[in-house]
Amino acid sequence: MKTVIDMPDSDMSGNDGVGLFCHTLAKELFPICRSLTGPGVRQTLSVIKQHLPGLEIHEVPSGTRVFDWTIPDEWTIRAAHISNQAGERIIDFNDHNLHLVGYSVPIDQWMELDELNEHLYSLPEQPDAIPYITSYYSKRWGFCLAHKQRQQLPQGRYHVVIDADLEPGVLNYADLIIPGKSSREVLLSTYICHPSMANNELSGPVVATALAMWLMQQKQLKYTYRIVFVPETIGSITYLSRHLQHLQEKVIAGFNLTCVGDDRNYSYLPSRDGNTLSDHAALHVLKHIAPEFRCYSWFDRGSDERQYCAPGVDLPIASIMRTKYGDYPEYHTSLDDLSLVTPTGLEGAYEAIRQAISVIENNMRPVVSVKCEPQLGKRGLYPTLGTKETGEQVADMMNMISMCDGRHSLLEIAELTGKSFFYLLKIMQPLLANGLIKSV
Repeated sequence: MKTVIDMPDSDMSGNDGVGLFCHTLAKELFPICRSLTGPGVRQTLSVIKQHLPGLEIHEVPSGTRVFDWTIPDEWTIRAAHISNQAGERIIDFNDHNLHLVGYSVPIDQWMELDELNEHLYSLPEQPDAIPYITSYYSKRWGFCLAHKQRQQLPQGRYHVVIDADLEPGVLNYADLIIPGKSSREVLLSTYICHPSMANNELSGPVVATALAMWLMQQKQLKYTYRIVFVPETIGSITYLSRHLQHLQEKVIAGFNLTCVGDDRNYSYLPSRDGNTLSDHAALHVLKHIAPEFRCYSWFDRGSDERQYCAPGVDLPIASIMRTKYGDYPEYHTSLDDLSLVTPTGLEGAYEAIRQAISVIENNMRPVVSVKCEPQLGKRGLYPTLGTKETGEQVADMMNMISMCDGRHSLLEIAELTGKSFFYLLKIMQPLLANGLIKSV
């Protein structure tokens, strides 16, 4: 029986290869100003498509109704700055795209500092950080700056310029379908709507890209894989509005990919159900690779799992993360940069999610084909040299066989015995080859 974990990995695999690939891709994407809509989203998807040629990029017109929401107008930003009376630019969008409030309307106006301050945003508790602020559904304009800089602004007149368009256009999203033997699907979703932030934005798309490349290299997949790149919230709602019935019929497991880039902790956020194949696979893998991982509840949610697991949608989507969104000090600020996200952090998350996928891909309901305890010796399954190690392996094999009743999955057996799924899968291979175990 050929399994995903036995198949050769791509040239980028290995502890350094995947992480470096992801970090390099993140560097390329980092300067792009993304939002819910606009050229930045299309540019980002175009770069990802270079690695995933089969990626299909779609568009939905502004004003389209998607469940209880409406696709907003498209935002195009070209330049934005604030200058003092001497003509010196004290805040410039070109220096950092977090300086501008997302979806700011155009303006070209002189004003006094008191009036300007009504449109400035800073973080007194993080005086060196530029905050990330958006106003998607209410028309306004604003600039963000470090609080230290804001406190030093002198009284006087300031020239505010925002060269932008906010008018009917399209919302873009993309998906990639990797077919398997079964039409049943595993869904991987990530978002492409934030400007220059590394962990909260780019870690998800780059790890999703690496996972898609790995999946495409597998010679035989049991399940079909659907990899989705959407603007957060409105994008997943749009995607569900177009594919809901199909997803409900076909998706058996899946993960929302976000905040998978730092070197700190590992985190798990369950599906709303909490008892899906995705949940069990994620918990099993994290327990074995990062026993100190942090376990959250559904009530700690905050990303697109809100949509995929919503009542009436009820898809089995869980999340494996590094440090969860909202729980690290750099979150939604300019401090969430490429020094926070590291090759090792990205590789670690990639490997955790890859293992969870491999658990799903290789899970089965095994049943023993003989009555009573099988005779291992005549099948060449009993070690010829008795050592402590071989004795433990035989005990593990017999414990596993004792649970192969067609009612327990291999993942359930791994949990019951306290052994790694992949360790039991390795022991299972000769039993399957000898016909002693069959998968039902």
